[in-house]
Amino acid sequence: MALEDGAYEIRAADGTAYRFTARRHALDHWRVDPASVTRLRDGAELPLDALAFFTELRDELGLSDTVLPVYLEEVTSTLASAAYKLAKPELTAAELAAAGFQEIEAGMTEGHPCFVATNGRLGLGVADFRAYAPETGSPVRLIWLAAHRDRAAFAHTAGLDHDTLMRAELGAAALARFDERLRALGLDPADYLLLPVHPWQWEHKLAVTFAGEVAARRLVYLGESEDAYQAQQSIRTFFNTSRPDRHYVKTALSVLNMGFMRGLSAAYMEATPAINDWLAGVVEKDEVLRATGLEIIRERAAIGYRHAGYEAATAKGSPYRKMLAALWRESPVPGLAPGERLSTMAALLHTDRSQRPLAAELIAGSGLEPRAWLRRYLDAYLVPLLHCFYAYGLVFMPHGENVILVLDEDGAVRRALFKDIAEEIAVMDPDLPLPPEVERIRAEVPEEMQLLSVFTDVFDCFFRFLAPLLDEAGVLDAGDFWAEVAACARDYQDAHPELRERFARHDLFAAEFQLSCLNRLQLRNNEQMVDLEDPAGALQMAGRLVNPLAGR
Repeated sequence: MALEDGAYEIRAADGTAYRFTARRHALDHWRVDPASVTRLRDGAELPLDALAFFTELRDELGLSDTVLPVYLEEVTSTLASAAYKLAKPELTAAELAAAGFQEIEAGMTEGHPCFVATNGRLGLGVADFRAYAPETGSPVRLIWLAAHRDRAAFAHTAGLDHDTLMRAELGAAALARFDERLRALGLDPADYLLLPVHPWQWEHKLAVTFAGEVAARRLVYLGESEDAYQAQQSIRTFFNTSRPDRHYVKTALSVLNMGFMRGLSAAYMEATPAINDWLAGVVEKDEVLRATGLEIIRERAAIGYRHAGYEAATAKGSPYRKMLAALWRESPVPGLAPGERLSTMAALLHTDRSQRPLAAELIAGSGLEPRAWLRRYLDAYLVPLLHCFYAYGLVFMPHGENVILVLDEDGAVRRALFKDIAEEIAVMDPDLPLPPEVERIRAEVPEEMQLLSVFTDVFDCFFRFLAPLLDEAGVLDAGDFWAEVAACARDYQDAHPELRERFARHDLFAAEFQLSCLNRLQLRNNEQMVDLEDPAGALQMAGRLVNPLAGR
């Protein structure tokens, strides 16, 4: 309920009222003044309490008796993570803007700003948090297992095989040590594949839940990695800090975090490299995509282990089928040219304790006018997404954690790198030819919902946050921000008259679009908020948003 002078009130069924002031921006984005929030009941002011807020408004938020306590635990964990970040020595936005790739990864405060409970990580204890949370930047040594070929399957991109990858990732000395360990147990190394595991997963899940596999020597513990790794914002993916040229390793982690148990499906791993090869081929052959500088960080190999007992007892998609798998993703480091550096795109939404945005510091350091800096960013990030959608019916999940920006020394964007490909892309064009092994990514999405891949995932989930940050920092007026987005989109469309019919069918400049409420997914089911095989079917819609590109 609106009061006066930018003040608002939310009232719960029990009469508790929350009052605050806020600035409202495009896409119904509210920037609440934290100091203005008060909690009132029967005329008396009460202390602010995040858990009480959700309990008092449980009916309005649709929180069931089953979901509510778990959600409260997720909120508490998210607040604990925020408190840890605030207790660390501060890096100003200017310092972070000049920092290295992994310093930014550990030093930023944002990740998925659309979600309230972003860092649930249910299952991690205090010691686990210090050891494995991305914000700690702690070095991690992965656990290596030998997995018997009767139960494990290794998939790879063209021109790669298991032994070649292992030699490149582990080195001759580690491989010899692992072989010696197997032979000492009377086992033949040729019967096994090597599989990296998150230390938490080994300690809390596999060593107990897979004890029978270990006893039968279908799984053999080999030891820790020699290389040190650092957890990324996605928590189960690791960057090799000892050898940055080596692959990322993504592991299964049976921890509940932001709407999913963060396992990895052994079945999904089988097609992962083929999907990546196909997409890399699309980018390589397309002149428009090549001109933007777009690169795909390919997932070049994957391994999954099938536990016969749990597979017999569960249906497809069960977390019990996702406890033991891993993949290897290319590192972006070897592809850097002199003078280039890296940053996760999520860091553009970081603000320091004086509320200075990191994006503002990148713009200031670049020597470019703010709109010129923004246009370079849009040409690198938005144009590839538009072209993939209109030319191929191909969509990504291009949130901040899934995009790495290549910056020049001064902070201007040169190009974008897309990652996390196999599980988070879809082809909506029923006529686009796909190899049989890639057919899994084809999705049936109603015509009227297809452009939500841009409206929701790009406009509402990222630009909605970036535009007010730059506006309130006095860097770039929000109207000018959206005008530049519109100009970028118009220029792309003008350059491709051959796609005119598709531009008309999916109107990027429509007056309105449906509001897809992502938090409602988590509030409804915080263990599996989306069925990955039918993502459109799970969406929660509530009204419509005014399109900030309309009329531009």
